[in-house]
Amino acid sequence: AKSLGAAEVLMRSGYPEDSVARSYYAILHAAKSALFVHDVATSSHAAVRSMFGLHLVRSGEIERIWAGDLAEAMDDRLMADYDAGISFTAEESRAECQRARAFIERIRQYLLARGLTERELEPEHGNG
Repeated sequence: AKSLGAAEVLMRSGYPEDSVARSYYAILHAAKSALFVHDVATSSHAAVRSMFGLHLVRSGEIERIWAGDLAEAMDDRLMADYDAGISFTAEESRAECQRARAFIERIRQYLLARGLTERELEPEHGNG
């Protein structure tokens, strides 16, 4: 949730590339939370992407579209952070924030269905 808040502040402040990067981290943290309930810990961004597909999408617990959103957000973040020739528009930044918000909500619904409580999903419980 903190990463999404930072992304939205950066978007409103005119820093679209930084906003895109923070939106990705919001998605990354949500994906890691979903993997955590399967006792899957990952040490790299690529591992999160791979394990998300393996443990959540292949099992049918999470729809394939969300794996696509994770992959696209990761690709956009890499461009935003490392490709000096790429720039994002305010609208693209806004769309990334919306994607992150939707991803977080889908994962929140998944975690609630897995037995976590709203209280356990609050940011002060380490849900980034």
